[in-house]
Amino acid sequence: MDNKTPVTVVGLGLMGQALAAAFLAAGHPTTVWNRTAGKADDLVARGAVRAATVAEAVAASPLTVVCVVTYEAVDDVLDAAGGGLAGRVLVNLTNGTPGQARRTGARVAGLGADYVDGGIMAVPQMIAGPGALILYSGARAAFETHRQALEVLGEARYLDGDPGTAPLYDLALLTAMYGMFGGFYQSLAMVRAAGIKAEEFTPMVTAWLAAMAASMPAAAAEVDAGEYATKVSNLAMNQAAFPNFIDANRALGLSPDLLLPIKALIDRAVAEGHGGDGLARLVELI
Repeated sequence: MDNKTPVTVVGLGLMGQALAAAFLAAGHPTTVWNRTAGKADDLVARGAVRAATVAEAVAASPLTVVCVVTYEAVDDVLDAAGGGLAGRVLVNLTNGTPGQARRTGARVAGLGADYVDGGIMAVPQMIAGPGALILYSGARAAFETHRQALEVLGEARYLDGDPGTAPLYDLALLTAMYGMFGGFYQSLAMVRAAGIKAEEFTPMVTAWLAAMAASMPAAAAEVDAGEYATKVSNLAMNQAAFPNFIDANRALGLSPDLLLPIKALIDRAVAEGHGGDGLARLVELI
């Protein structure tokens, strides 16, 4: 462990435990703290040091990684750490908004420490494994100093110097995910209501979504250019077809609540004279 950066992990929920375990497995001297001390037992048995207080935990390492439930809990950590953070680096991997990240960054700077915010694009079981991605933004020099340690957790992708950028990307990516799964679950409800097994239908919907995802770069180019005219499936055509989705779901005894906001946006776009445009036009209405 002689050449490994000591690391402190504050917050030992499922994700925090996975982060601490990854640092330990990679040979980093690891100090841990959690409000409920018993959550550290397994990590201590594997070589971690249990700090009695946040201040003690922060003092143990040049790098502190915070992963708690809310930014309010981050504030509690900062209250407890106080001036002990001076000259150190705090990496906050708590899910929150860009505004919360910027406010926290300013407060950490006021305590004399460098601040990096992050967005974890992985579940705990993926940490330190293939496919784990963590986005970072904030103090670049601090990030580069500790890049090697952070890469233990997964791919460490630095975005820019604004602490709010990583949370923005995090929430935008999760928004795309929830939208995709919302549509997927609605489709499973439809086939199940018709007596078809979800497992039988899923290979087809998986292939269909993968094919549709291939059109996303072109849609993104339309958004950046602000040019939405299409010769394919325009909004007027979508408006004509969309009531079928609503009616079919209701006939199956299902709620169409996930679909109604999309129909409202399409109706509005057509009413405003954009019937010849593609679906990407909806970005402007949103």
